[in-house]
Amino acid sequence: MRFILRGISRFGLLMALALLGFTCNKQHFLDKKPSTLLLVPTSLSDFQQLLDYTNVFNLVPVLGEVSADNYYVSYAAWQAMTPLENRSYTWSKDIYNGQGTQQDWNTPYQQVFYANVVLDGLKKMTPSRDSVALYDALKGAALFLRAFAFYNLAQLFAPVYDNATATSDLGIPLRLSSSIDTLSARSTVQATYGQILTDLQTAEGLLPTGSPGKTLNRPVQVAAQALLARVYLSMRNYAVARTYADRALQTYATLIDYNTLDSTKAVPIGLLNPETLYQASFLGVNIQGATYFSSISGAYTTTLVDSNLLRSYDPNDLRRVIYYRTKTHDSTRYLKGSYAGSIYPFGGLAVDELLLIRAEGAARAGDGNAAIDDINTLLGKRWRTGKFSGYHVASAGEALDTVLLERRKELAFRGLRWTDLRRLNKEGANITLMRILPGPTDTIKYTLAPNTLNYTLPIPPDVLSLNKAIQQNPRN
Repeated sequence: MRFILRGISRFGLLMALALLGFTCNKQHFLDKKPSTLLLVPTSLSDFQQLLDYTNVFNLVPVLGEVSADNYYVSYAAWQAMTPLENRSYTWSKDIYNGQGTQQDWNTPYQQVFYANVVLDGLKKMTPSRDSVALYDALKGAALFLRAFAFYNLAQLFAPVYDNATATSDLGIPLRLSSSIDTLSARSTVQATYGQILTDLQTAEGLLPTGSPGKTLNRPVQVAAQALLARVYLSMRNYAVARTYADRALQTYATLIDYNTLDSTKAVPIGLLNPETLYQASFLGVNIQGATYFSSISGAYTTTLVDSNLLRSYDPNDLRRVIYYRTKTHDSTRYLKGSYAGSIYPFGGLAVDELLLIRAEGAARAGDGNAAIDDINTLLGKRWRTGKFSGYHVASAGEALDTVLLERRKELAFRGLRWTDLRRLNKEGANITLMRILPGPTDTIKYTLAPNTLNYTLPIPPDVLSLNKAIQQNPRN
């Protein structure tokens, strides 16, 4: 099944809907054979089931994490990687080696298509008085999911947002209808983020209020606010990011006390934990069913946590044993299970990220005390009981350094580091990444300089061949 804008027939799209059966015994439109009369969802219940299909939704791309600096691999492990992993790890000019059908592009656009099916269907309906709340919730959820997909695509396939160039930089194709009869061109970065923000701000007014429930794949208002905070942070609009983070935290601010977790478990943090606002995890398998980015999933000991990152944790910081597992023979560490409650890293939204966004916004606004208050609140739940005395800083600049250090430690392997590298280098952080691969005869070194073109990934080749209107991203 291919979702490459125009790379699938109308019958194929109907077939895609037909394959979304939830249980074998349900006689539902998703289970029926392809027919234009049977497969078009028409009821609010249909739309809810479509948005609840977590094998399509609740998945985020992984190429950014593969390209970032949270981990390293040995030369032997690098050779054993899939070609896409191997070439992404070293920031090659052509990471795909001519191969199409790339999940990091296809899956988000699949999500966009399903969200548009719901949005287009809802436009044709007039809800009854009793169904207005459900109608609004479904519309809000579809807009949230479309925005989340667009945002994740933009972090890989569009340049980092820059006020000076956003109106001319190429963004991503914006599919705003379920129709497949028109080709898509790339929008500008300004239009890309404008659409993301419009979708989320509309969703915020439609989604249910209150704290997240047990159905974490269904976004509520606080999830839209959390995603708005993340988006504005990536745009380096720190004041508005702080506002949205604060708005969300005023509604829900529950943190897990890591002292209550069993660090000996393979996955110490469960799926339905009280800190998660919206559930998502990394893509795990590709369209053919083969293991996809297995080395970054956390289940494979060939992926080792960056030594500088590990050294930044205090011995009394429980994140060292909650997030990472130690290899007995050489004391290197690799990733444990995550907030996703599985071996796949968490890519959703959670309270800890909001505290860090609010803290960064405060520090950048010169309010170092407010920034450190949020950091101390977070770390009070992360260190061993009685061992954390709290940060004390002398200036807002020192507070910002502290916030960014704790952000690095708290949000490792959450799919956020790539975006952070992009925006922080725009701020002048001057972070250079390096891969060192000691081979059998010599050592190979690869570097990724700050603000290089290679911080924007290439469009998959089959997308370009199917749609000549889409331009490729330049690479070094």
